[in-house]
Amino acid sequence: MRALVTGGAGFIGSNLVQFLLYKGVEVRVLDNLSTGYRINLQHLPIDLVEGDIRDQDLVQQACRNIDIIFHLAASVGNLKSLNNPVEDAQVNILGMVNLVEAARKNQVCNIIYSSSAAIFGELLTMPIDENHPQNPNSPYGVSKLAAEKYLLCFAKLHGITASCLRYFNVYGLNQRYDAYGNVIPIFAQRLITGAPLTIYGDGAQTRDFVHVKDVAMANYLAATIPHTSGVYNIGSGTSITINELAHFIQESCGITASAVEYAPPRPGEVRHCRAGIGKARSILGFNPDTNIQDGLNSYMRWFKTSMQIAA
Repeated sequence: MRALVTGGAGFIGSNLVQFLLYKGVEVRVLDNLSTGYRINLQHLPIDLVEGDIRDQDLVQQACRNIDIIFHLAASVGNLKSLNNPVEDAQVNILGMVNLVEAARKNQVCNIIYSSSAAIFGELLTMPIDENHPQNPNSPYGVSKLAAEKYLLCFAKLHGITASCLRYFNVYGLNQRYDAYGNVIPIFAQRLITGAPLTIYGDGAQTRDFVHVKDVAMANYLAATIPHTSGVYNIGSGTSITINELAHFIQESCGITASAVEYAPPRPGEVRHCRAGIGKARSILGFNPDTNIQDGLNSYMRWFKTSMQIAA
């Protein structure tokens, strides 16, 4: 199998690249390195194409002689999209259109798309299944949903197999600190530097955290197990409060007396979130097996080491 991984130098993408290589897949990566890191791919036997998903000619070139595409390149984050809605739409929507056109012209017949639970907006039922109403609270959620619709439309029109994997809160190795990023590396950065943890809202909001190695497995399963095109929730199927997360990550870091500060809730964020993963279990055979404490312990070991290397 010859695979193209867009965004393959990023957090999730680089973990997927390593998993695919372990499975014997030939890998080409397309990444402009704006949020990805060259070090994530260091010493890996891949073909790296440096460039932007918005570059039509380059995307056409990257899709040549490819059997399957894993599309992870994106402008990521609710808050970032509120500040930069035009860039969010250009990367996430127009980037998808470029990709599916390139796939069609190069006769690539299978695309796995990294979507997001942000497409749902505020949840009406828990756990949430794939048929839950989709009313995004942010431009990011809108653009990810629009990209899903484009992909599934092209799949019907041109006989492409297309899977949209709706990630919940992914965490794990290679996830670096970013002010727009996930709460876990933000908490880790603040703990290591002695700063207080900032929790937006009362901390009773819940999130479903899924380890990146389980997400990589979900992508591989979607690529190798015959099934019809569709959408799949990819989470742990469990949830914890942000207050509990703060406690767990303090324990993982060996710091249990750090200060916690509370700030007003941020716009575009939902109150509660937990994935219903029954469809992914039954069709893909997806079975996440990393619990949050073990995942945080391994993450904090990596995070401390990565900070030492960066220093």
